Amino acid sequence: MNLKHIVLALLLLVSVSAKAQDNNIEKNEPKVGLVLSGGGAKGLAHIGVLKVIDSLGVKVDYVAGTSMGAIIGSLYAAGYTAKQLDSVFHEVDFDNILNDNLPRNVKSFHERENAERYAVKLPFNKFKINLPSALSRGHNTYNLLSKLMLPLCETEDFSKLPIPFFCVATNVETGMPVFLEKGNLPLSVLASAALPSVFKPVFINNEMLIDGGVVNNYPIDELRAKGMDIIIGVDVQDGLMDRQELTSGLDILLQINNFRTINDMKSKVGKTDIYIKPNIKDYTVVSFDEGNSIMEAGNEAAIQQIEALKALPLKKPRAVAKKPLKCLDSIVIKNVSIEGLNNYTRSYVTGKLMIKSKEKISYNQFENGLNNLEATNNFDGFEYSLKKADDNVSYNLNTKLKESQVNTFLKLGVHFDNLYKSAALINLTKKRLLFNNDVVSFDFIVGDNVRYNFDYLIDKGFYWSVGLKSRYNQFKKTISAQLLLDDDEISNAGLNKLNVKLQDFTSQFYVQTLVYRDFAFGMGAEHKRLEITSETIADEASEDDFHFENSDYFSVFGHLKFDSYDNKYFPKRGVYFNGDLHVYLFGSSFIQEFENFSIAKADMGYAFSPTKHLAFNIEAQGGFKIGSDAIKTLDFALGGYGNNLINNFTPFLGYDFISLPGNSFVKSTLTADFEVFKKHHITLEGNWANIEDNIFETGEWFTAPDYSGYAIGYAIDSFLGPLQIKYSFTPELSESIWYFSIGFWF
Repeated sequence: MNLKHIVLALLLLVSVSAKAQDNNIEKNEPKVGLVLSGGGAKGLAHIGVLKVIDSLGVKVDYVAGTSMGAIIGSLYAAGYTAKQLDSVFHEVDFDNILNDNLPRNVKSFHERENAERYAVKLPFNKFKINLPSALSRGHNTYNLLSKLMLPLCETEDFSKLPIPFFCVATNVETGMPVFLEKGNLPLSVLASAALPSVFKPVFINNEMLIDGGVVNNYPIDELRAKGMDIIIGVDVQDGLMDRQELTSGLDILLQINNFRTINDMKSKVGKTDIYIKPNIKDYTVVSFDEGNSIMEAGNEAAIQQIEALKALPLKKPRAVAKKPLKCLDSIVIKNVSIEGLNNYTRSYVTGKLMIKSKEKISYNQFENGLNNLEATNNFDGFEYSLKKADDNVSYNLNTKLKESQVNTFLKLGVHFDNLYKSAALINLTKKRLLFNNDVVSFDFIVGDNVRYNFDYLIDKGFYWSVGLKSRYNQFKKTISAQLLLDDDEISNAGLNKLNVKLQDFTSQFYVQTLVYRDFAFGMGAEHKRLEITSETIADEASEDDFHFENSDYFSVFGHLKFDSYDNKYFPKRGVYFNGDLHVYLFGSSFIQEFENFSIAKADMGYAFSPTKHLAFNIEAQGGFKIGSDAIKTLDFALGGYGNNLINNFTPFLGYDFISLPGNSFVKSTLTADFEVFKKHHITLEGNWANIEDNIFETGEWFTAPDYSGYAIGYAIDSFLGPLQIKYSFTPELSESIWYFSIGFWF
């Protein structure tokens, strides 16, 4: 054997000896477990603690968590660093998480109208009102967890995660704890965090599960049983309140609920080797808007235990060098499997998901499809998972749906404005009345002006949908005499203003198709009965109110609509277009013989946000009449503010409702919206217009505006709808008008 071989053998022997020594050292190192308690928003303190643990390079061998501790613990066990978790939770909109708000653009036009009209929605079955089982169905939380955990979608044994993990849930039927260690990781974590009344129960293995904190908010004994020698425990639970703090029934209920967990902790604190208790008494379980301060409190509490943490085993260099886990930006769906359909077809579900086989899509597009299906509200349960396909590149989407058994709803709303005055809305909606994909809705509006809306739609999405609409509107208002009388009649009567009562009964049959989710085309036929009376000009013979209008009109119409605004009332981004053409073919005008005419109008807008809190909305509108000009009651009239005004009445700040009449008009609007703090808006608005007869023939539409108005307003985006007050001014009249409204417009 030559010298070269002898040296090689010695090096190999040294290497084997060193490796054996490392293995022995690793075997002799104590195992470190990390237990994270539940506490809602207070659980964000866990991230502050994890930052300290990461900065020291401490090796964690097992993680256990409950509720918020399960959410953060599972992500840490999956491979996310504390720094990444900080970034993730800074980007989360917790209002959307807790309320399960879905983006407006994932809803159909019909679903948007429902969401933007009613303040309260209650299931109504067998003539009984059922209160919702929870504030949220957990869809947005499940989406977030599924996205973050997608790189580990193949791992169904949680002990095989980068750091082994388990979480605790509660079987609500038996009151027993359920320890979740295998299966669908996002669903298991959602079950552990399903706080009663906030999130709906989650079904796993036919068990009805809720928040694990109800029975075991600090699973230290179960973690110790995994062979852990040293336990780091982070306790973010509430303490018991004193009599000064127990000021409401809810406080007392929370106190009663906390008896078990707080008493349980008395023994568990002593079992914890490194006990970390952040000072977060001043925060609540929903103080998500104070997340920075809560995380900092966790960081400070961990630093107080830094000497004990420094004594723990460290991660091996190769583990430290491992790349942090990252979300995927795009995916390819190869196959879609669907379970649980009875009343709905596979094509209905895949049409809502908008997934084409083997097509690469962004993860945001994938989430939009999931949200689109959820937004139908036709399913009580929607569980999904992604698994790698055979090619190891694309994914198979597996879904389990639970169709909603409740198909009848009672919906309520309230409103006040300067035109319709006070109003309360009672709605009855029923799905699957005649067909699986139909919906019938009836609004009855009581108050100063009784009204109703009826709507029946057979919704076929991208195919031709068929609908019926009927509505009755009425109001009393002082309006410009020019809207009803010609110049000679105004001169002879000596009137500029008229007190009128308007009653409008309109029915439509229409067909509509979606060219894209935000793009709809429709056409149909309409009957309108219009009656306008006035006490200002009395009928001397009968002493009845004078009739300016008492006629029936029959028309055909077509409309084209595109709407990608992110919010109907306070848009920050998106484009809007609504074009409408009505051709009036027949009429029974009691004033004179009917002659054909048409009315065309269009409304467009563009919203953008240069900063997080500042948004601009630019709008342009116009319309004109073609044909006979004898009938003035369907002409355009500008003035007032708001949404959903009937016929050809158009808002115009600075003037009262229905103040500026004409058979053609152009109008532009610029709105600056500053969100001073969440859901509170200060608005600055300006609008300019030309309106009179035949302005597109005279060229008046392209001249400097004859009318202008400016307004400053304050608004609160509440669950009832916008609460708005505006002060407006018009330089032409040197007059100001206050506008005030409460609730959604209907």
